[in-house]
Amino acid sequence: MKYLDKSDLITKSNKIKKIFFYRICGTGMGAAAILLKEAGFEVEGGDINFRPPMSDYLESTKIPLHNLKDIDLDYLKTFDLIVVGNVVSKKGQDAHLIESLNVDFCSFPAAIGAFILKNKKVVGVSGTHGKTTTTYLMVQVFEKLGFNVGYFIGGVIENRPSASLGENDYFFIEADEYDCAYFEKFSKFLNYEINDLILTSLEFDHADIYNSIDEIKEQFRKLILSLDKSSIIADNDYQATREIYQEFPKRCDWIFYSINNSPKIKNISIGENKMTTFSLEIDGKDYKFETNLTGVQNILNLSSVILYAFKEKFSYEKIKTSILNLKMVKKRQEEKGFFQGARIIDDFAHHPRAIKYTIDSIKKKYLNKDVVVALEPSSSTSRSSIFQEAYVEVLSDVNTVILVEPQNATTVKNCTDLDCKKLIRDLRIKNKNAYLVSKISELKEKIEKEANEERVVLFLSNGQFLGLWESDFAHSIRP
Repeated sequence: MKYLDKSDLITKSNKIKKIFFYRICGTGMGAAAILLKEAGFEVEGGDINFRPPMSDYLESTKIPLHNLKDIDLDYLKTFDLIVVGNVVSKKGQDAHLIESLNVDFCSFPAAIGAFILKNKKVVGVSGTHGKTTTTYLMVQVFEKLGFNVGYFIGGVIENRPSASLGENDYFFIEADEYDCAYFEKFSKFLNYEINDLILTSLEFDHADIYNSIDEIKEQFRKLILSLDKSSIIADNDYQATREIYQEFPKRCDWIFYSINNSPKIKNISIGENKMTTFSLEIDGKDYKFETNLTGVQNILNLSSVILYAFKEKFSYEKIKTSILNLKMVKKRQEEKGFFQGARIIDDFAHHPRAIKYTIDSIKKKYLNKDVVVALEPSSSTSRSSIFQEAYVEVLSDVNTVILVEPQNATTVKNCTDLDCKKLIRDLRIKNKNAYLVSKISELKEKIEKEANEERVVLFLSNGQFLGLWESDFAHSIRP
């Protein structure tokens, strides 16, 4: 038995019934498991650490879950296929175990591409920022337009699964440029049978697997060359996006939007009713819209959705109505409640640009409040020195910063760890109230010190905040 790529899986699809997801608690792995279960496969999964929100969500789906520390290897051999999460490293014990089982194995993007997407009208939502949010917005808007769409979202959504087959041709998928697995070192989106593409942004990230923005662009080149009579809806404020366009101006139908370039998003403002109004230039004409979403980043994300709906020939009036009341994925400006009178907001942002957009959004939404930022650099890139100076710049937009010192060294090659002490010193030079914490007790102490009715405390991380959301602090938050 061996590693199977997407084409192998298609060939063997009628022989595969029982599938085990190895490290199922990743957001992408969990959503993929849900999708394949809905498609009729017998799905089970295992992991080492079962942490909310994904662990709670998987339990609610009744997918059988196993602790990989205790699982019987003979039991794993009863499966037709093992789907391997990309958290499994090539040189680790897990990889050795999987390869010794004599069971076929694959990546989750290959499984989705082979078993789900072949006969769908697939819209891939790609880019450095906003993929999860934009995919969920796309799903909601097209549901309001009358479609029971299929979707795959790498995040936890309140009161609905993270993935669904749907009942028509539309399938909206978060199309990540991160690699698929230790045995499949190319971008997930190359497995996804994409028909049309959303490109929200393109700048350097994932420095643990890419050495430069050029290496990331090469993955997008391969994707664009695989497209046929496709549309690409892209934010052209990014230099790398413009460079890709210049290489392939006629390969696809390019539709642009931006804040700074033409065609422009204009006149963004928040009314007393907390609704955002803005104008979007489409085919040389300005169209006015209103939505409950706030912040430049969310209006950018929503604009790509509107442009896709226009491309699909929906009327202005229908689109305008479909965007009025939209929801967000968990950990995307998620309002958790109040602590000591301070509003508590949890967000995924960890890249400097995303941090800037999120801070701007919260400051505009709560004009009379002082924003306190608690930042945990958790991803390998964010806890490296790559963003050392950029963090100083974006965090200078608030008066108080609580920085959680990373618990692990970066895995970025030829790069040092983020110098947290220097970051704190640089912020203090700018007269900012800055703290460095490394223990949950210290984190809670600083939150208790800074939280009051005049403030919003904004938590920014793609990690666990030292277990804060599972501690007594979480139970102290009031509606």
